[in-house]
Amino acid sequence: MAINFLIVDDSSVMRSMIAKALQMSGIDLGAIHQAGNGKEGLDKLDEHVVDLAIVDITMPVMNGEEMIDCMRSRSDTNQIPVIVISNEGSEARIERLKEKKAWFIHKPFTPERIRDVINELVGRQNA
Repeated sequence: MAINFLIVDDSSVMRSMIAKALQMSGIDLGAIHQAGNGKEGLDKLDEHVVDLAIVDITMPVMNGEEMIDCMRSRSDTNQIPVIVISNEGSEARIERLKEKKAWFIHKPFTPERIRDVINELVGRQNA
């Protein structure tokens, strides 16, 4: 089953790197939607079917944690798995993200690491 992704990061270079890593990972890809901040990400969720969101933490307008909070408060997006890719991974932050049902991947990352986390998330959803 093809997976539709939403990549939310204020760096267009990082969005491209994540998209390339997804293409290299061997995952059955559907559409890859992109947004430059959490507000734009929420707008994309209103416009498109998204199976999994990959979100940065530090962004202008609306940061990643605020976006996740909004997603979790909405019935139409509260079950969408979220992976946070960031270099800001203190233990306290990772614990907060776990409470919000979000996974964390440290930058720098490999396509294999993204693939493994996605496969685990998809496996949990299908279980």
